[in-house]
Amino acid sequence: MDAMFCDGSSALDLGEACVRQFWSAIIPAAFVFLLCLAYVPLPPPLRRLASVLKSPFSEYVTLEEAEALDASLSPEVVESADKSVPLWRTVVLSFIALLESLVWLGVGAYRLFSHVDGNPWVTAQPILASLAWFYASLVPIFHPRATPPWDLLVLYCIHLVINTVSLGAVLYNYSVHLMPLPHGLVFAAMIVDLLTIMLLLAIVLQMPVGVPSKLVKKEEIGKSVTPEDYTPLWGWISFHWVWPLIRRGTRATLNESDVWDLSPTMQSRPIFVKFSALRGSLVWRIWKVNSRDILLDFVGTYISVVCKYLGPFFLKKILDALQDGSKERIQQAYIYAVLAFLAQLCQAEADVQHLRLGRRAEAKTKSALMAAIYAKALTRKDFSGIVDSEKARDVKDAKDNKKESKPQDDDPKAGADTGKIVNLMAVDSNRVAFLVSGMYFLYMPPFEVIISCVFLYHLLGWSAFAGFLVLFLGWPLNSFIVRRAIRIQKGLLSARDKRMGVLNELIGAVKFIKFFAWENRWIDRVMNARHKEIQWMIKSRINSLILSLLWTCAPILVSLVSFTTYVMLGNELTVSVAFTSLYLFGMIRQPLNTIPTWIVQVLQTRVAIKRIETYLDEDEVSEQVSSLKKWGRPSPADVEEGFGIVDGTFKWNEIEKTKMNGSSSTALFESSSETSAASDHRFELKDVSVMFPEGKLSLVTGPTASGKTALLMALLGEMTALSGRVVMLKNPSRIDANGLMHAISYSAQSPWLRHQSIRDNILFGYPYDEKRYEEVIDACALRPDLDILEDGDLTEIGARGVSLSGGQKARVALARAVYARTKYVLLDDPLSAVDSHTARLLFEKLLKGPLLENRTVILVTHHVELVLPGANYLVRMLDGRIDTQGKVEELRERGLLDDIAHGSTADHKSKEAESQEEKTEEQLAAEAQGEDAFEDVEAKVADKKPRKLVKDEHRETGSVKWSIYKTYLKASSYWTWAIIAVLIVLMQVASVSEKLWIKVWGEAYGGEADSLATPYLHTYSAAVEHEIVMDTHLSMSHAQMSFKGLQGPSSYAVQFPRAQEHPLFYVAIYALIGLATATINLASIVTQITGALRASRLLFHELLVAVVRATMRWHDVTPHGRMLNRFSKDIETVDSSLSSSLQSVNSSLAILFASVITIIVVFPAFLLPATVLGLIYRFLGVGYLNTGRDLRRMESNGRSPIFAGFSELLDGIVTVRAFSAEQRFLNELHGRIDLTTKMWYSFWMTNRWLMLNFEILGAVAVLVTTLFSLSGFVSPGIAGLCITSAMSFTFNSYWACRYWTALELDLNSVERVVEYLDLPQEPPAVIESNRPPAYWPSSSNQNALISVEDLVIKYIPELPAVLHGVSFQLRPRERVGLLGRTGSGKSTLAMSVLRFVDPTSGRIVIDGIDISTIGVHDLRSRITFIPQDATLFSGTLRDNLDPFNEHTDEECLDVLYRVRMITETAYDSQRGSRAPSRPPSVHGVDREATVASSAVSATSTEVESRTTISLETQVSAGGTNFSQGQRQLVALARALLRRSSVIVLDEATSSIDFATDAKIQETIREEFNDSLLLTVAHRLKTVIDYDRLIVLDNGQIAEFDTPYNLIQKDDGIFRHMCLRSGTFAELEAVAKAKAEGQAESQ
Repeated sequence: MDAMFCDGSSALDLGEACVRQFWSAIIPAAFVFLLCLAYVPLPPPLRRLASVLKSPFSEYVTLEEAEALDASLSPEVVESADKSVPLWRTVVLSFIALLESLVWLGVGAYRLFSHVDGNPWVTAQPILASLAWFYASLVPIFHPRATPPWDLLVLYCIHLVINTVSLGAVLYNYSVHLMPLPHGLVFAAMIVDLLTIMLLLAIVLQMPVGVPSKLVKKEEIGKSVTPEDYTPLWGWISFHWVWPLIRRGTRATLNESDVWDLSPTMQSRPIFVKFSALRGSLVWRIWKVNSRDILLDFVGTYISVVCKYLGPFFLKKILDALQDGSKERIQQAYIYAVLAFLAQLCQAEADVQHLRLGRRAEAKTKSALMAAIYAKALTRKDFSGIVDSEKARDVKDAKDNKKESKPQDDDPKAGADTGKIVNLMAVDSNRVAFLVSGMYFLYMPPFEVIISCVFLYHLLGWSAFAGFLVLFLGWPLNSFIVRRAIRIQKGLLSARDKRMGVLNELIGAVKFIKFFAWENRWIDRVMNARHKEIQWMIKSRINSLILSLLWTCAPILVSLVSFTTYVMLGNELTVSVAFTSLYLFGMIRQPLNTIPTWIVQVLQTRVAIKRIETYLDEDEVSEQVSSLKKWGRPSPADVEEGFGIVDGTFKWNEIEKTKMNGSSSTALFESSSETSAASDHRFELKDVSVMFPEGKLSLVTGPTASGKTALLMALLGEMTALSGRVVMLKNPSRIDANGLMHAISYSAQSPWLRHQSIRDNILFGYPYDEKRYEEVIDACALRPDLDILEDGDLTEIGARGVSLSGGQKARVALARAVYARTKYVLLDDPLSAVDSHTARLLFEKLLKGPLLENRTVILVTHHVELVLPGANYLVRMLDGRIDTQGKVEELRERGLLDDIAHGSTADHKSKEAESQEEKTEEQLAAEAQGEDAFEDVEAKVADKKPRKLVKDEHRETGSVKWSIYKTYLKASSYWTWAIIAVLIVLMQVASVSEKLWIKVWGEAYGGEADSLATPYLHTYSAAVEHEIVMDTHLSMSHAQMSFKGLQGPSSYAVQFPRAQEHPLFYVAIYALIGLATATINLASIVTQITGALRASRLLFHELLVAVVRATMRWHDVTPHGRMLNRFSKDIETVDSSLSSSLQSVNSSLAILFASVITIIVVFPAFLLPATVLGLIYRFLGVGYLNTGRDLRRMESNGRSPIFAGFSELLDGIVTVRAFSAEQRFLNELHGRIDLTTKMWYSFWMTNRWLMLNFEILGAVAVLVTTLFSLSGFVSPGIAGLCITSAMSFTFNSYWACRYWTALELDLNSVERVVEYLDLPQEPPAVIESNRPPAYWPSSSNQNALISVEDLVIKYIPELPAVLHGVSFQLRPRERVGLLGRTGSGKSTLAMSVLRFVDPTSGRIVIDGIDISTIGVHDLRSRITFIPQDATLFSGTLRDNLDPFNEHTDEECLDVLYRVRMITETAYDSQRGSRAPSRPPSVHGVDREATVASSAVSATSTEVESRTTISLETQVSAGGTNFSQGQRQLVALARALLRRSSVIVLDEATSSIDFATDAKIQETIREEFNDSLLLTVAHRLKTVIDYDRLIVLDNGQIAEFDTPYNLIQKDDGIFRHMCLRSGTFAELEAVAKAKAEGQAESQ
């Protein structure tokens, strides 16, 4: 065929004009033919095949689709945006192409008719070219596009390459072979043709890659809208679109508003909407999201690898040409120099584009997984009451002295707690996303190894593969280490989950822990969990170390075995073969190191995926309950009218065994013999049938723990139905005749409030209707509270409603339920949290008022008599069953009401006025100037903006301070870094030794070396490995292997043998140097790991102590998420990547310094260009460093709200679902994810910009030095060194900058940890020089036990005093009530006794000791405080009662019995046998007398639904498997057990039914006889028989006397309270009896 078209020339002989013309015609024509084929309709089977093949390459979410999803519009609306194409562009593109077509057609016609050449190929060539150009002229007319036409772009590029080669060949032939130039007209036409093509390309490169739709403001592109989607093609290729951000970041500190938003195609909401619609395994769904990016990443990676190997290839050709020295070879060398430059540019572009795609895929994966985890939390069953069966088993095993660790123990388990879910979001989703972006590490190294093997085979023959036997022999050891790595990873993640779980519990209950002075125990508990985590980390590091050693030694052993075999087979190991082989073995080293690391990475990611999948597969609530699942088909119950339960039996949610991967070891509730302790506390609602009357008020009442809250939970669908069904319709879009939505609003017993203003909490996402809002405020009795607060309803209330009192929280939650225009309103005991006056007001104005008219209201309450007049229906619960139900009139007629109402006879009236409106001292501090005493101040600041209770998270600016470096260096020990510094120097010495030995080796060949050594002078750089930031803690410095013929003295004192005769001697020494390098490397890793673990341990402990010992004020204004972020992500950075980043910086700077020294010694002339390059690098590096630092800091800060919001959501998931507000919460999360992702993605794009610029500069430097070398001024040896010096300098400059940035980013975590080491701290826990005696405080002395002297207290120095001039004395064994209206300072005074706030002046003396002179631990451990909101911790009930094991089991049981937590029967049976094999029988117990049924847990096998409580009963985190009343009983039991001489009681009986309350008050009177009891009173009836009462008003003591004296005092505050209570006569009689009793005793 060759003979046919070009007179016998080879088809690849581009020196022939005929051959060039042939290819210049056939390639464009073939490409156009293929494009035309695409328009031919395919038969159905082929069409289906094409669709399958095309599917992975299609965009997951197009720009229009993403914008539509984000704006909740249809894509058609968005696509109809103006996409008009400028007319001039169409005309220019079409006209030029048509002109080209006509010219080529003319040439073809001329050849055809003039018979210039008889060869038909030659005649057809211009016609084919004309057809290709004709296609190019039609496309802009028939398919006009505003964006680059990719078919034309490729066609123009083909023409450009062909014309450049043609013109270059003509000039080369003219210059070298002295062939004449073509005819002047033809030559000019060639130049014009080339310029025309360049013009067409320039037009296409200026076209934008995307056109903004109508939803995008064009003026915002580059400001708030990312220019990535709309930048010209040239800007996209060159990454110039990133420059405006870097320019901004170089000049000033960046803020959130300075960074443009993510592209809609990467935003969380559009990605998640499509992700959630996908079905299949998690891996398949991740593939569907990222298939296009991953496949293009794959293509880009292989282009990069090919270009990477072209560099050394062209360099060898250049040096060969220099060796030859002929003019033709020198001219060829110039061509190779340009080709090497282009290959380097192509590699740089392929790298940045494939890495950009990888980061896009990572961002999308991370967003999709985080949103999926969050969405699952919105739809999964609420498992908050589940107890940790593992813990129960651990306790049992500890007692039985047996503990075996099984591999399955760390398998992922269902029923994730908050700590684990936070870890899934923070760690596991990151790990999966990281693998997606680093996928190229899985397929690139094998490709590199194959290329190197092919070359090695050509050099060494089969000997090359003898070395690879070493790898196969080492494989079993490798697979063992890898399997072990997976087991370790599971253990580490499990340990981290447990540590985060304990931390989450600690941070949530830190106030309670401080009350009881339990800080040390909890610090120990967290540190124990941390210790286990560190043990796993140590195992992980050792494992990684062995793996690293294995793969570092492998290439050295491979080369040694290969060379030995080669020589043994009788071959001569020449310098050419030896050096080329060494270079190739060096190139194999990096991929071989990468492969095992990434195998471990993949397997660890598999664990993470399994954990996420296990969580995503957990049971969900039904479509009836979740508004997120509403688009599913409605169930029959959905269409059934009414609200109630039909034949229902329910249990609390638990993990089914079938969910547990078939592994018995992972079940949460196992056989009774194994976890009898955990399973004995279970509860069921049985045989419940109730339909609540529409539009009426229904009451639910019953004793404590009878199942009242459980009934509401069942109605909300939050319990597992064993039988029957719930009749409930949730359809907010359906409005009834009264304007009410068919939806539910709910107020929980423990009010759940968001960290927002009071107004936002009440509105809860509904539109603001001022008239309705004001009515709600009045009806919920919030007006007086808002008047007191400085910022009114705009007051920010902090996480968990921290700045409000209990009563205020309850009424804000109540207002939220009332404000929503819902048909069904469920209220769980809101009246228990308010005083009698407010309770009556709520009944009159709210329950009987217009706001709840025509609404179905279900009210759980003990205050039956108060609300009975307005009620239509009543349900009485008893032990999980409905004891009595019916219309109020019918029950009254049957005489059943008397018995029900008897339990609450007028008790609602006896509550002390203003009771629960009391604020704690932190709350007063948070409200700052909100007391009545501060009204003057309030008037002055009326126009102020609302104060932020929680300040925005602090963000450092500028470079990382030296003090931060110092903190970390000190924590990891200065010795560590001194040793590492020495090892780095040794590493450089070893590196130089290696180069010197190669020189010696070369010289040992004699004259052969001079001619052959130079072709292989090349610095190997793992250019594409720029992304190796492994979390296996082994990423030392980048791979580098230099072969430089160092110029130096040619004579050596030592006479080495000739290399031809003893090649293995040189190979062995080389191998020894390699092994020494590996050993030094290993030693530095060991040192680094040791230092890193030391720093991890110390910094974590210091952070933990600082947070736990911080003041309550600080805890109140700091969201949980911020603290959890420090303890999760930041500590993880300190644990993992920080030390390796620091060492990488040291290593890369050392290598850079070494290369500069080499240049100075060997080739001083390069200093000038190196200086210029250095200045440019510095300019680029500083811009990147400043911008990147700000972006990563904002990313860290942006992460905290995600975790804070997530913890908040998990606490209030029932409320959120009840209100059908899930979608709104999900939308909020999307915004938060987008904020942190845009910072993260922008950072990586600035990195790509830096990398591209550095690579281009490096390529230019290499080109310039190559051209300089070819000029003939230097010898070939120096020329080679010139080129390799330029490459080395460029490469090391990039890495020094890159690692420095990575280090600064990692140090950002230390910065955030150090910020928390300097928190405002409480006074010292213990003052050794001034410790109180063991008996202190003693009730035996007859003097005052507590003496308060002229006490003045301020929360903040510049604010007015909360208490001023308070003085009084309390005697031992006295019972004193503390009364006063809201804001009078009651709680502040009570808290002062515990020293939660220190006096400004005055003092408090307890039993002769000024409390400000002793440590807070000594003080609080000797005084018992019983708070209003009792908190329990995970563990056993015994752990909660007696955390320090200071009491016997009998004593613990005794106090449980005395607070009525267990019945007499249970008490007797448990006391008789302390470790029953099964739950004790409770048959025959008087049902009325027992309050021990549980609110939360699992199934009971007893016929009677009574649940048994024992000391081994497991308590879930927060005590959520006990009712609120039971939690308060446990708090009382704790106090009884401690037997303190001083007890401060913030009356804690609000959630207990009246019968139990009466018994508890009796217990308090009997049991605390030997203690001074100071009670912050909430019910007048509680304190009326106390010895004395203190009445506070405006921070001063207004009245202080016996109850009887005070009740007799005309115009007295206390008398006024009694009169308002409605039970004055009863109170007066009790006070009088008390006074008479005292008189008699005296």
